[in-house]
Amino acid sequence: MSGAHARGRTWGGSRTATRSAPNAMDAPNWTETTAPGAATAARGAATAAPEAPTKDTTTSPTPASRPGKGPKPDLGTEITASLVVFLVALPLCIGVAVASGVPAELGIISGVIGGLVVGAVRGSTLQVSGPAAGLAALVAETVAEHGVAMLGVIVLCAGILQIVLGLVRLGRMFQAISLAVVQGMLAGIGLPLMFSQAYPMADAKAPGVPIENMAGIPGLVAGILTDRQAMIATLLGVLTVVLSFVWKKVPGPAKKIPAALVAVGIGIAVAALPGVDVKTLQVGDLIASVQVPGAEQFAGLADVAIITSVLTFTVIASAESLFTAAAVDRMHSGPRTRYNTELIAQGAGNTIAGVLGALPITAVVARSSANVQAGAKTRLSRTLHGLWLLAFAMLLPQVLALIPISVLAGVLVHSGWKLFGPAEFPKMWRQDRGEFAVMTLTTLVIVATALLEGVLIGLAAGIVLAALRMSQTVIRQHVEDDTAKVVMAGNATFLRLPKVIEALEAAAASGKPRIRLDLTGVTHLDHACRNQIEEFTAQQRGIGLRVELLMPGPATASATPAPTEQPIPVRPPAPTLTHHHNTAAFAPSPDPGPGPGAEWFYLDTRPVPDDYAGRSPLVG
Repeated sequence: MSGAHARGRTWGGSRTATRSAPNAMDAPNWTETTAPGAATAARGAATAAPEAPTKDTTTSPTPASRPGKGPKPDLGTEITASLVVFLVALPLCIGVAVASGVPAELGIISGVIGGLVVGAVRGSTLQVSGPAAGLAALVAETVAEHGVAMLGVIVLCAGILQIVLGLVRLGRMFQAISLAVVQGMLAGIGLPLMFSQAYPMADAKAPGVPIENMAGIPGLVAGILTDRQAMIATLLGVLTVVLSFVWKKVPGPAKKIPAALVAVGIGIAVAALPGVDVKTLQVGDLIASVQVPGAEQFAGLADVAIITSVLTFTVIASAESLFTAAAVDRMHSGPRTRYNTELIAQGAGNTIAGVLGALPITAVVARSSANVQAGAKTRLSRTLHGLWLLAFAMLLPQVLALIPISVLAGVLVHSGWKLFGPAEFPKMWRQDRGEFAVMTLTTLVIVATALLEGVLIGLAAGIVLAALRMSQTVIRQHVEDDTAKVVMAGNATFLRLPKVIEALEAAAASGKPRIRLDLTGVTHLDHACRNQIEEFTAQQRGIGLRVELLMPGPATASATPAPTEQPIPVRPPAPTLTHHHNTAAFAPSPDPGPGPGAEWFYLDTRPVPDDYAGRSPLVG
């Protein structure tokens, strides 16, 4: 049907209605066709079968894919996997704590909670939680502004909010965030993380905000070249980064040992050499480091800045955890993540971490991928890794004091590079330049300001981009005899109002006595465009022009006498084509007409000009 505009719905799967569009503003001729066989089948099914409860397959998956119902665990494999995850998690927990500006013990406490609490809940099977490098900069900023004591209250309230979000089943809401915003957020976290950890790699202190850290790199390099101990620390950090990139390519079984653990071992050995005086980790009593928030800290919730921090931690921690869950689900073929349950589990972990004054918890890709690659199949491995962390910190705390800080900083520089993901930018440029702009904008704003501001601006940019793309209005105009015609299709919103006005003004300037505005192909006409078109129509009619306006929208069928009941044939009769002036329509079948749920198809069957298809649109 060339040149026809069609829209509408059907009812019962058996009836359609058509409107033969007139050449001018005549009353439409409505006719109807019926498929009685379909109606008979529908009524027969409704009367023959009693109503049976339906099974919700979205909430009751098959046993093979039901979350938490995975294969029986191989105890040996699960224990081995838990040890691998423990070795990966240990330097990360300590490094994130140091980067966050809090005692190293708090990072270990959060790692223990991520294993024993979050790991025991049936939200996700294989992803592992703990303190994340992605939140290190945000935590450091919060601690610098409000103090370590307030961190517990913020994390506690964020955990409670996560539990509420999970209980009201908003876990999957976080999957609706644009991928460009997510990648921009990760890049905006990773880039400042790398620059901030460049200073601890040289046993120096970072100046402060990301812009200052970047600007201070030349001075840092100059200081390294003139200080022997700083150079040794830097070489240990650089060696850690290099090992993190190349260790998996080492032949033989040695590559199964985590690169971070190898770097820690080398760092401890070098730090023990005579004449080497690099900074090492300062570790205290794990129990003594617990800081339960008091009444004074809870009173701080009256501060708007604290509430803002709570919301920021909630959104970022939840999004990072659930995005990680989606990534980990792609790594294995076992049970899928229950997003709402996992969000509740993360909330429970953060609630306990807040009570103990520890770092916020999220799912972490590095530990989760190590868990999958080690052959884990159940939650046992991720739960046990928390037990190993607790045992190591309680029984061997003196070993932690031997680890050079520059090695931990090197581990985080590597994590920052992976978060930054420089290869994602050219990839996004090739795939979608609009999304590339959103991704880059999000990254730059986070680096220049803060994480929350960058994410909010990125979300706003993503919404604007989606609105512009959804508001695709095609406007064609041509002059035919004494009529200037404007035909519109698509979504006419205020974003396309300038082009609509341009087309209307061009039709008025044509000098023809008649203007025909055909909007029957418009699927959405917002108030701004409708008001503009109606004002234009009234104005042109007021100066004596004849304006024919065909607007989109439902039409009502003319009343027809109810026919007498007669048997419905099994197969519908072939429709007969009748002619009404210049239009064609199907002859009506004897049927009482559509019910109250009926909706119409609007068909414009007028032939279009021969050269219509070749004309360029004013708006594309």
